[in-house]
Amino acid sequence: MTVVQTSSEQNGDVSQEPGQEQFPAGAQVLVRDEVWLVKSSVRTKADGARVEVVGVSDFVRDQEAVFFTRLDTIELIDPRDTRLIADDSPNYRRSRLFLEAVLRRTALPQSERRLALADSFLLDPLPYQRRPAELALSGANLRPRLLIADVVGLGKTLEIGLTLAELIRRGRGERILVVTPQHVLEQFQHELWTRFSIPLVRLDSVGIERIQREIPAGRNPFTFFKRVIVSIDTLKNTDQYRHHLEQIRWDAVVIDESHNLINRGSLRNQLAQTLAPRTDALILASATPHNGDAKSFAELIGLLDPAAIRDPENYRAEDIEHLFIRRTKVSTEVREQMKGQWADRGPSEAVHCPATPAEEKIFEELAAVWLPTDGGTSVSSVPLFPYTVLKSFLSSHAALKATVAARIKTLEKKDDPRGTAAELSALNRLAELTTDLTETDSAKFGALVEQLKGIGVGPSSDTRVVVFSERVQTLEWLATVLPAALGFRGRTAAGCTRVMHGGLSDEQQMAVVEEFGLAGAPVRILLTGDVASEGVNLHRQCHQLVHYDVPWSLIRIEQRNGRIDRYGQAHQPQFRALILTSTVDGAKDDTLVAERLLDREDQAHRSLGTAEAVTGLYRAEAEEKSLVQDLLRGKTVDESLDSLRSGADADAAVMDDFLADFFGSVGEQPAEASDDATEGSSETSAPDIRGNGTGTGGAVLPRLFDSTAHFLDEALREVFPDARERLDLDRDDQSGLLSFRPPADLLHRLKALPVDYLREQGLRERLLVTFNRRLAQHSLQRAREADSTSSWPEISLLTDLHPVVEWLTDKVLVRLGRQEAPMITAGVAEPTFLVQGVYSNSLGRPTVVKWMGVTRSGTVDSDMVSLLRRSGVTPTMANKLRYRDPEPLKAAIPDVLAAAESFMEEHRDAWDLPLRESIRQYKERLGDWEQPTLSGEHTKKRLADLADDLLTTGQRPMLRVLAVLLPDPDAPPASVSAAPAAL
Repeated sequence: MTVVQTSSEQNGDVSQEPGQEQFPAGAQVLVRDEVWLVKSSVRTKADGARVEVVGVSDFVRDQEAVFFTRLDTIELIDPRDTRLIADDSPNYRRSRLFLEAVLRRTALPQSERRLALADSFLLDPLPYQRRPAELALSGANLRPRLLIADVVGLGKTLEIGLTLAELIRRGRGERILVVTPQHVLEQFQHELWTRFSIPLVRLDSVGIERIQREIPAGRNPFTFFKRVIVSIDTLKNTDQYRHHLEQIRWDAVVIDESHNLINRGSLRNQLAQTLAPRTDALILASATPHNGDAKSFAELIGLLDPAAIRDPENYRAEDIEHLFIRRTKVSTEVREQMKGQWADRGPSEAVHCPATPAEEKIFEELAAVWLPTDGGTSVSSVPLFPYTVLKSFLSSHAALKATVAARIKTLEKKDDPRGTAAELSALNRLAELTTDLTETDSAKFGALVEQLKGIGVGPSSDTRVVVFSERVQTLEWLATVLPAALGFRGRTAAGCTRVMHGGLSDEQQMAVVEEFGLAGAPVRILLTGDVASEGVNLHRQCHQLVHYDVPWSLIRIEQRNGRIDRYGQAHQPQFRALILTSTVDGAKDDTLVAERLLDREDQAHRSLGTAEAVTGLYRAEAEEKSLVQDLLRGKTVDESLDSLRSGADADAAVMDDFLADFFGSVGEQPAEASDDATEGSSETSAPDIRGNGTGTGGAVLPRLFDSTAHFLDEALREVFPDARERLDLDRDDQSGLLSFRPPADLLHRLKALPVDYLREQGLRERLLVTFNRRLAQHSLQRAREADSTSSWPEISLLTDLHPVVEWLTDKVLVRLGRQEAPMITAGVAEPTFLVQGVYSNSLGRPTVVKWMGVTRSGTVDSDMVSLLRRSGVTPTMANKLRYRDPEPLKAAIPDVLAAAESFMEEHRDAWDLPLRESIRQYKERLGDWEQPTLSGEHTKKRLADLADDLLTTGQRPMLRVLAVLLPDPDAPPASVSAAPAAL
């Protein structure tokens, strides 16, 4: 969506003077030979009226612009000037397609709270995954804003995709920015396209280079591409992009893994503070959104709604239930709905690995010098460093060697090394003990080989496994020695393992994840650090996971396990952890910490559905730091974990109670909310902040055609009667597959898709699309099978949002000229004009949309679609090609419009009631929000003004004559006429 500005606007000359608005919000205007919808209009001192608009005609559709009356001719479009034309197409096909296209292109009004598209995507029908979208649209919050905090594996990406799709259908999702960690960019982009047909331009390192080549120098890339997915690291580290972001307003912003935004003053936090006030919808997603500090969590919620929490140090879950939803795998609604679709996880198996003689010598050195248990003092001058040494050793001798070398280098740089002589000596002894160690000296390596062979990993097997380690040195060492030990030789040895860690570029990380998800790829073992523990899907071809070393954090263990234990996993996830054991007195081996943590995580997962609240710290780093400090004090692991949750004082106990609200299941479907609950009308129901109640009672979309497939089929015949020649169209009626050569204007719409995808599947030469969900799902699955080299499917599902459907819809609209309305002979008793009526708010968004049939005598039927069906406007209707004089009909248009406007004014208050009520409730909460600072009062006023902006303006409705139905002069007296006006 391009923002058009005059020179005065660019220079900031927008000072206002009082004066009546010339162009009411919702009116249509003609500027530069294009039609625009007015969003707002104010007077300026220098340039007359400043008119903010959004494009309506096809060339500028959905583009935002600002025009000034002294610089441009701005002409109000008068529906009384509608030109009535004949339709010579068979069965009035052109007219029927035009009416359907207008219905499809008109945004749903704000008052429509129910889901409109949930059943049309490549998704399993799981109500729990729909409820975040229901909550966002419920009206309980001023804007569509929420934090999706479902635990690992429940499908947050799918919940986000469905929410975005519903916003797009409401005209509130044209400009979308998705911000994710760099290693899940392609994964997120892939899900939104293959499941929802939402294309996002990926701005990874390669994408940025491509943009710089394609757009003019100095151009803001976020105005060039209207839907973008970008790494949070790219945005936070680049001043240029932060500057661009400050100049842009978004319809919707999504920030994945949003717990990283909490630390005030961090670059990520600054980015969030930049984006939050510059977007309408804001969706935050994180399985671990809390760091244990009420004030920090309140700041995260404040990004969604600054007025939601009055006291950031004292609030409860019910205060923010309109902004926050969280379920676990053991939540009743999830457990019941997921039966048979997500295998229960297996036990976490601790594999004991008795230390080798070489390793026992290191245990002896650590127990005697670094971590003495007899009351002695550690040789290290840094209290926590001995545990760093221990953890690196428990990972591998390669990691220990790197840790020792780095510490020696640090100490040798000190000006006066005398105070560290003892530590240097001890470090050198450890270095000597690790110098000649090989894989034969590693008990864990031997056990790993044995375990992998036991589950079938090898040259003649397709079995895959994820092996986690905290240490890059361990990962790289395993990559060099593991293939041969498993029997891989030559070329297969080079391809059987992949290493992933934070030191790789975003492109490298995404390539590793994609390859591991392809059944035909040679990779069998993914050696990864904890960079893959957040957000990455590794379950497509794998259900085996090994902790080569165990992180000292319950949260991190659960995050790792969640890579294969997630929605869509067809096999029981299997977990193993290698536990290095020692017989040395006082040795701190893996039974001290790792084995206990493994058991506690398993217990918490099975009883609570998550381990995040066990310690009350809610951050992996905080959990590890606290545990090490307790170990230094002489506590055991269990004593440390239990003391954290017991609440040593009253304040801690209060905090425990507070957090229990949030890390149970917030917003979980109540057991009593049954499927046959009464479905309220969007026009009369009060907002339901739990998001319950769509079920089968979703929004009823006005449609003239019985399906999108039927509409597309007729549109192709109308727009491309010679489609076989022009598009090389091939249709398989049995499977529902459509294959054709995309023309240039359609290719332009596909530019948002990854270049590799376009090239690999040859989409520039031939598109394969289908309405057959089973065929599309099969294509998606086949993309991951043995003969595939890409996870991107060959065939895409046609949904209402698919570029092909939108392209044909626009093609249909331009078959009629500006302000032209067709005349249709139908089963009506008298001429009946089809009129669209729209009330808008000052932001230009529709609040009420009505489709009416109006006779010359002033009778109004409020259900245009029903009228069309009753009067026989169907694919089988005959077009006798009779000439009808439009002039007498045109003379009636002013009276018809007056009757339509009178009807809308009469019922306006009733239609507006749900919207007014939700805004009244919000302003009541806002009024109770006390702000001691000037900036706080400014924010409060801004939110109050925004609330008022969402209400229907006091202006007249925007009316449009779409067509006129005429009686058939050869037919007997019509039995169908306009029904009485109805709500």
